[in-house]
Amino acid sequence: MSQDILINWAPQETRVAVVEQGAVQEVHLERTLERGLVGNIYLGKVSRVLPGMQSAFIDIGLDRAAFLHVADLMPNIAAKHAAPRDRLANVSAAEPPAPAAAANGNPRVLTPDAVLPIERQIFEGRALMVQVLKDPIGTKGARLTAQISIAGRLLVFLPQDSHMGVSQKIPPSQRDALRQRLLRLTATADGSAAGGFILRTNAEDASDEELIEDTAYLRKTWLRIKEAATRQPSATLLHEDLNLMQRVLRDLVGTQTQSIRIDSREQHGLLQAFAAEFMPDTVRKLQHYSGERPIFDLYNVDEDIARALSRRVDLKSGGYLVIDQTEALTTVDVNTGGFVGARNFDDTVFRTILEAAQTIARQLRLRNLGGIVIVDFIDMVREDHRDAVLTEFRKQLARDRVKTMTGGFSQLGLVEMTRKRTRESLAQMLSEPCPACSGKGVVKTARSVCYDVLREILREARAFNPREFRVVASPKVVELFLDEESQHLAGLSDFIGKPISLQAEGSMTQEQYDIVLL
Repeated sequence: MSQDILINWAPQETRVAVVEQGAVQEVHLERTLERGLVGNIYLGKVSRVLPGMQSAFIDIGLDRAAFLHVADLMPNIAAKHAAPRDRLANVSAAEPPAPAAAANGNPRVLTPDAVLPIERQIFEGRALMVQVLKDPIGTKGARLTAQISIAGRLLVFLPQDSHMGVSQKIPPSQRDALRQRLLRLTATADGSAAGGFILRTNAEDASDEELIEDTAYLRKTWLRIKEAATRQPSATLLHEDLNLMQRVLRDLVGTQTQSIRIDSREQHGLLQAFAAEFMPDTVRKLQHYSGERPIFDLYNVDEDIARALSRRVDLKSGGYLVIDQTEALTTVDVNTGGFVGARNFDDTVFRTILEAAQTIARQLRLRNLGGIVIVDFIDMVREDHRDAVLTEFRKQLARDRVKTMTGGFSQLGLVEMTRKRTRESLAQMLSEPCPACSGKGVVKTARSVCYDVLREILREARAFNPREFRVVASPKVVELFLDEESQHLAGLSDFIGKPISLQAEGSMTQEQYDIVLL
């Protein structure tokens, strides 16, 4: 199915929409201030070695020095210690031999006794290529590793290693065959592997052509990093993890992509240069959008995003979905609504559920919902209807670039499925828990809050002896006390023998109140 990719760029935020047949299927966004440093590669300079902690502080050009532990150095790095103190004379010298492989093909795990002390491996003033493992937090600097890895769409490249690995999430029965296939596809002309690779989970069903393309991209990236390391001074950024637009070219663009339109002339030029070097086949698909209407208005993307933050999704048939996302799982409830159909109830239910199956698959992609998903379809009497719905649901889910697994109907008529978590959901990225309801989705009624206030006054009256009690609450609660609940408030005042005054505070939510002792 053909697709178009729209890129809306602004200095503060980049948004990407994937459109198929006029309908938005996926939305991705990245905010400039929220981009971290994880994955960035620097030519650092050792500023201090701490033998007692077996660690070192590395200057990578940030406000605070970064932290490197001896366990994150490459084994036997001291043996390649020919670089001058202020320059990395030869980048290949920073590439130590890989650890010996164990019988099962995995790298040999170095015990603490096998690791050289850090003071015998690096010294102050030495240039060292490092990669950020963890962003700086508070007063702590970034956490580093000297074991470089570069992630691609299907593979992870280990330029300083020769290990060939397969994701542990792939079934063990398939790993050996995939490892042999990876060895064959990544071997160079002289028969060597020239670096190690790890096959990612989403590469389980990838074609040879796709794996070869990813291999070429990763090796070319590494060559650029090594070249930059020979030219740049210490404490310099050598490689920044790809931004959203670059990841779109790497991960989302395929043979089905007709066009990639971006509304910034400057970013269009930068993206063209990136594509020309790493993905030349995509250059002809890049287009600069210069229309008067905002690019997302072409397919009403903003309206789809707004609807994706709502619990309810209306269907064309008159039915609707209710989608609830919790920490443990996501539930989807299918309802017929007011649609009763022209013939009989079974046909009405069947047509509604078929539409619901298509819409649910799209909403999972659009909202990027991951983990366990429970779908409560409307009960169907006929077995052939149930089979047709399940077939259609699986067909729509097969279009998802994220891995999904679907079971059949349970005895309760529920369909259980899983969708791999790849990033935060759209709701998590764009919204936060409501301060009024603390994320519950509901608030107490004004009457319930009134009764909470009455109980609290009685509790305070037994513990203290003020001259007067003053209730500060939302206008709606105060209004109810002055009207329908006035008798109960007066009765409590008589019972405790103290006056109770009211004060409306417009800034308070309905559940908030304060009792002041005067």
